[in-house]
Amino acid sequence: MTRTSRKGHHRSKKKRIVMAMAPVAAIAVAVPLMNQAGAATPSEVTRDCAQNSPKLENCEFVDVQFKRDNLGPNQRVSTITDNCGSTSALSKSFSVSASVTRSITLEDGFTASADSKLGNSFFEIGAKFNTTEINLKRDDTGTGFDFSRTDTVKPNHIGFFMWSEKRTDVSGFLKATYKDEQDGQKVFFSPSEGATTVHVFYPQLLKNGTPDGRLWLRNVECGTPQANGLQNSENSSRAEPGFGQGGANVTDVEIPVTEIPAA
Repeated sequence: MTRTSRKGHHRSKKKRIVMAMAPVAAIAVAVPLMNQAGAATPSEVTRDCAQNSPKLENCEFVDVQFKRDNLGPNQRVSTITDNCGSTSALSKSFSVSASVTRSITLEDGFTASADSKLGNSFFEIGAKFNTTEINLKRDDTGTGFDFSRTDTVKPNHIGFFMWSEKRTDVSGFLKATYKDEQDGQKVFFSPSEGATTVHVFYPQLLKNGTPDGRLWLRNVECGTPQANGLQNSENSSRAEPGFGQGGANVTDVEIPVTEIPAA
């Protein structure tokens, strides 16, 4: 009888141990399942915002800091006139044209259509920095100028026009709110909350609607490396030094923006 009693007691204790471990096993299974959902990475946030993903409740650009009157890239905006070998100045009619648009610095290939949540956010942020003195081009359509003017190419020089747009640089980060929770939360950022690595460049416009910036006539002495490089480029786009930064063989003359015809 005593032996039988001990066996019964042993089986009961073992059963209790199994029952106690069961919830632990359930938790171990639940953790991997929850982790599979995963938090949205910064790259995924960028992609979802750019594609206006249906997973999103909202996506917005959050501004942190800004800088006005920031000059953009230096662009050649006319063909090159060759006056090499001549001992006389050449009066030449130049066709000058340039276009500006709102641009975004983020990941390669990034775009945000005007009808997307993020595109609308960029437009609204632009309104925040629009003033009576500085009018910003807030949407993603282009505006510019296209006109002709006569200027002088120096003897034994090549001549052309250069342009650098004036813009307001607003920097910040992306904030995405998802419809469903991911890893216990709905709000994620790219690249991170408080970052200033997302740049939105808003072109500044004059009161007549013409882009504001710096326009100048550049003369480059023939036979120099600068002139040879330009002539060999066959009028294709290439990086150029800014105003007054071309060196001893380059002469820059600024054209007042008041002489740029209204668009």
